Amino acid sequence: MKTIALKGDMREGLGKSATKAVRAEGKVPCVLYGAGETVHFSVYESDFKNLVYTPNTYLVRLDIAGNQVIAKLQDLQFHPVSEAILHADFYALDLAKPVQLSLPIRVTGNSPGVRAGGKLRVKIRKLAVRGLIQDLPEDIEVNIDSVELGKSVRVRELSVPNVELLDTPENSVVSVVVTRAAQSAANAAASEEGAEEATEEEAAE
Repeated sequence: MKTIALKGDMREGLGKSATKAVRAEGKVPCVLYGAGETVHFSVYESDFKNLVYTPNTYLVRLDIAGNQVIAKLQDLQFHPVSEAILHADFYALDLAKPVQLSLPIRVTGNSPGVRAGGKLRVKIRKLAVRGLIQDLPEDIEVNIDSVELGKSVRVRELSVPNVELLDTPENSVVSVVVTRAAQSAANAAASEEGAEEATEEEAAE
């Protein structure tokens, strides 16, 4: 699984005035938990771009005053108007212990239902998983080669080696739904077939 490197500076003060000064420098006040003592530091807001504003999921390689830690982004707080990042929480990870994350899905294949006029609907874009860091993939493949019109791929049909999927097994991840155009075409085809059968019956009589 890919990681993004972030460089942090230790924070000297933790009061309101110190926090305001940190933000005035274009930095985000941050906290690191899970590595023993809680660590207060700051990271330039611009450095969050590739970590936050993306559909992908990444782990973070934090470098705080020369100390490196592998962590996951636990929580973010945004300004209600400007949407600037106000605060970030990170959680330090142990390579020997399972971690819980949400991984994006990646749809592959060519659905016969879509070829028949159906529309592909992605109902779950990220799946919650648990596993060791070294076993976690960048995404979870969802193959739709066998998905017919009106059918779905459910969580229980997916598998990732050595990784536990935590979502409800019966949840639909992707489905191929019948569009109005496809339904109209099917109705028209059924009407034509019925008319042809009636004509054949009349001719036989």
